[in-house]
Amino acid sequence: MLDSRSRALSDRIWNALAAPLVLLGLSPNQITVMGLLLVLANCGAYAWHHNSFWFGLGLAFSFAFDGLDGAVARRTGRSSKFGGYLDAVIDRYQEIAVFFAIAFVTGWWPLSFLALSGSLLTSYNKARTALEIPVDNTDWPDLMERLERILVICVSLTLDPFVPLPLLPGTLYLGLVVVAVFANFTAVQRFWRARARIRQTEKN
Repeated sequence: MLDSRSRALSDRIWNALAAPLVLLGLSPNQITVMGLLLVLANCGAYAWHHNSFWFGLGLAFSFAFDGLDGAVARRTGRSSKFGGYLDAVIDRYQEIAVFFAIAFVTGWWPLSFLALSGSLLTSYNKARTALEIPVDNTDWPDLMERLERILVICVSLTLDPFVPLPLLPGTLYLGLVVVAVFANFTAVQRFWRARARIRQTEKN
């Protein structure tokens, strides 16, 4: 959903932040795995302390590694197909861990399941299309991509202890509702785009 100018700005920021990691000699794949370990550690800590504010801040820091592994790969020329595959797999495990931790602490299992299923299907519907037709990563701007989902969850977690909402348990609940609704909408959006493009190639 972010436009090319926003993405170019974020790339410059990640490249600057990646410089110390390049000096340390860390590989992109090592940084990817470190990001997963950080997310899992924050999920485990949340299951123990139940403080959504610190969980939100911890996740925001942990998810920073999603941008750093790609930045290190660009700066060192160590991009690889397996690295991209590993990053995609790790991204899915991170989301599974986060929604599981939230459901475990809050008891909102059905809502967390809907948010997770929409998140996974949004990614799957694009990846599966790539097996049928060529897919350009910059040509699929959709409503609730992974960055937007991360922002919604992190913001709703950090605000939850401080911002009461009428008729709702809190901002975290609202954040889960937003992700559940719009991630599933995005999954359907991608399905119909894939349907149209696949059928077009079959006609040619």
